[in-house]
Amino acid sequence: MKTGFVAIIGQPNVGKSTLLNRLIGEELSIVTSKPQTTRQNIVGIYNSDGVQAIFLDTPGFHEAKKPLNRTMIEKIGTALADADIAALVVEPKKGGPDEIDTALFSKTTGVKHVIIVINKIDTVLSEPWGNVVDKYWQAFNKTPTIAVSAVRGDGCPVLLNKIIEFLPLGEAYYPIDQYTEHPVRFLASEIIREQATALLYQELPYSIAVEIEEFKEAVGKGEIVRIGASIIVEKDSQKGIVIGKKGEMIKKIGTAARTKIEALTGTKVFLELFVKVVEGWTKDRDILKRLGY
Repeated sequence: MKTGFVAIIGQPNVGKSTLLNRLIGEELSIVTSKPQTTRQNIVGIYNSDGVQAIFLDTPGFHEAKKPLNRTMIEKIGTALADADIAALVVEPKKGGPDEIDTALFSKTTGVKHVIIVINKIDTVLSEPWGNVVDKYWQAFNKTPTIAVSAVRGDGCPVLLNKIIEFLPLGEAYYPIDQYTEHPVRFLASEIIREQATALLYQELPYSIAVEIEEFKEAVGKGEIVRIGASIIVEKDSQKGIVIGKKGEMIKKIGTAARTKIEALTGTKVFLELFVKVVEGWTKDRDILKRLGY
């Protein structure tokens, strides 16, 4: 069959996670309007007759000063080292690719096949799509270039066909009914972080992490999944923001996260959230390692 690894790379907030979810047909990678939401390589698996494409959604490429940010950037190199195909996702800028897009493109030299994916093409109103594609195609040395809208789905079937064309022959890496390698425990923590990030977009910086402290799967009929999780912040003042007035904010986060986790597991979920202050966790490599980063 045709099977292989596809690294999805690009700057923050260009729509990599939305594209992954669209291509595999599952809401796997967390999506918010806040840049740098993805912190780890998220594995999404597309299965079809005679085809298995393993997508790696990577963190957005950005300036890395804190240890947390440096570990995020290291994930991009790891994904490219394993990739048969690199999909460089860019936004349609009037002047064409910028310096960061060009720097990312230079990192794909060791990958056999590269595809330039111009996402958010539906936002380009004053210029024909063909002109935009041609501009990027020329700028990236006539590398295959495809325009898509990950939100609407425009162009995604064309992109998927091109990816399948480039996949090498081999044996399946995963069972054909599996769409990710991540355990439910990990996905639940990502869902909680997604909802916390979305609801605290204006109030809180990038200082939120989630640690699952208790996870009990449903064993028999009528059983429920029980999850205890801590939302980790760096300062006492941030703890109050997460909890909210009379606990309203943490209740909102819990309700939104529980609904999505129930959709994921197909069963009822009891979710209990706490807030924990861990000063300087984004700068401490031991803590980052404990949290899975």
